Amino acid sequence: MERIASFCVDHTKLEPGIYISRIDGDIATYDIRMRKPNTPPFLSNPVLHSFEHLFATIARNSEYGGRVIYFGPMGCRTGFYMLLAGNYTSKDVVGLVTELFEFVRDFKGEVPGAAAKDCGNYLDMNLPMANYLGKRYLEPVSYTHLRA
Repeated sequence: MERIASFCVDHTKLEPGIYISRIDGDIATYDIRMRKPNTPPFLSNPVLHSFEHLFATIARNSEYGGRVIYFGPMGCRTGFYMLLAGNYTSKDVVGLVTELFEFVRDFKGEVPGAAAKDCGNYLDMNLPMANYLGKRYLEPVSYTHLRA
């Protein structure tokens, strides 16, 4: 069986930042890496779930909204994948990713979609930690690790 592209990336060399993971036609997959791979602590499921709901809400309501195909957590719990239709570089999406982190950092109140009728695991959220990590990852991730 052929190895998939994401398993061909040397994860021992990845740092937090934004990377283009792959391009399939006019769909780009962005790796929004919040944690250095294989370096605990990893993002908890409640934090990932809170980020997912908040990121998806703001991304789909942004100028890129009609081009957002998917936004979701990595199984390794070190960040997220964002799929956008269009031909963008990592640098092109820095503004959107910064806006996403600022939104999470500043968000107060009920997490969008965190209700039994809207989500299959709505109780598994941790907004205070998501707020904290939104702030934390905005500061040190100066996007110096961008690769186009």
